[in-house]
Amino acid sequence: MIAALGENRGLISDTIVDALRAVPRHLFVPPVGVALTDTGPELIDQANDPEAWWTAVYGTAAIVTQLDGGATDIGDAEGRYTSSNSAPETVVDLLELLNPQPQHRTLEVGTGTGWTAALLSHLVGEAARVTSIEIDPAIAGQAAKNLATAGVRPRLIVGDGAAGWAAGAPYDRVHVTCGVHTVPYAWIEQSRPGAVIVAPYSPGFDTDQSLRLVVRPDGTAIGRFPGYTSYMMMRSQGATPCDPDDGSGKRFAIRVDPRTIAYAPAGAGLVMSALTGLRTRVSDEAGFVLYLVDPGDAGQWAAAVHRSDTEHMVYELGDRRLWEEVADAYFRWVSWGEPGLDRFGMTVTPEGQRLWLDTPERAIGPCRSAVS
Repeated sequence: MIAALGENRGLISDTIVDALRAVPRHLFVPPVGVALTDTGPELIDQANDPEAWWTAVYGTAAIVTQLDGGATDIGDAEGRYTSSNSAPETVVDLLELLNPQPQHRTLEVGTGTGWTAALLSHLVGEAARVTSIEIDPAIAGQAAKNLATAGVRPRLIVGDGAAGWAAGAPYDRVHVTCGVHTVPYAWIEQSRPGAVIVAPYSPGFDTDQSLRLVVRPDGTAIGRFPGYTSYMMMRSQGATPCDPDDGSGKRFAIRVDPRTIAYAPAGAGLVMSALTGLRTRVSDEAGFVLYLVDPGDAGQWAAAVHRSDTEHMVYELGDRRLWEEVADAYFRWVSWGEPGLDRFGMTVTPEGQRLWLDTPERAIGPCRSAVS
C-alpha cells in the first residue's frame, strides 16, 4: 500500500509512513465490504475469497462498510454509502495537511472504522490526547472493538461531531472525515489560536475540495482550499429534500447547456455556491437532469433538462428564480477570468463563513451560517 501511494502521489512524510506501518489497516476492515475500485464497486468477502480481500485491504481503494445507515446488508453491495474505511491516498493527503505533532490534543469528527483515530494516536504519541466522535452508535461500537484489537485507546464519543466535544478542549488539531457544506463554529471555538482544522468541503456543486483553516486569536479561522477530496457528507448536513411537484411550477426554455453548470470547474462551483446558497444533484436515469435545491426551503427547487436536438428546458417550483441565479453566478466567475481553486479562501466567524477571492477583503456573497 505504501509503495502504491508513493507512486501515485509522490513522497509521503516519514512520520505518516511510520504510522501506516504501525497501524495495520486489516484490523479496521470488516470481513465483508465493498471496494470502490477504478472499474467500479466490488464486493470483497474474506471467507469466500481471502486473496481478493487482502489485496483490496492493502490496495488504494476506499472500502464501504455500511449501506443505508445499516438498513441494507453490506453483502447486497448496492445502496447508499453511509460509512467506509477511506481510501489511503485521501487519508494521507488530509493528514499531511493537518500535520499533527507529538502531544497535540486532537479532535476527530467521524470515527468510522477507527483507522484514522489509530493513525492520529500514533502521530501524536498518546492515544489519550485523541478524541474521536461518531454519530452512529453501531459504527462507534465496532470502531471501539477494532481499536481495542489494535491496542489503541483514544477517547471515543457517540454524538454529533458538528458540536465538537467541549470537555476535551482546547484542541491543537481538528481532523474531519466527513464532507461539510458549512464549517461548524464549535470547531473553532474549541480550538486554541494556531490550531489547524482540515475538512473535506462540499460546496454543493460538482467538485469537492479539501479545506485547511488556521484558528486566530480573535476567535475566527482563515484558510484556503489546497486540493481536491471527496467524503460522505456529515449526516446533519446531508441530502436536501425537495417538496413533491404540485403542478404549480413554471416551465421555460434556456440556451445554456445544464451540463455547463453541473460540471463547472471547482472555482466556479465555489462562486455559485457562495452567491446563491443553492446545492445541486445530477440524475441521468432518464436523460441528463440537473436539480437545483434551496437547502432552507424544500419548496424551492428547479430541474434543468439537457436536450440534444432542441432548446434545453427548466422546470422551476417556488418564487426564487433559481436557474437565473445560478447562471448569473457562473458568468460572473467567467467575467473574473475563470479563477482556479488556488485563488480562493474562506473565513469562518461566529456569524458564519464567507468565501473570498485572493484576499479576505474581496469577499464573495453574504456570510452564510449553518442554517442558511
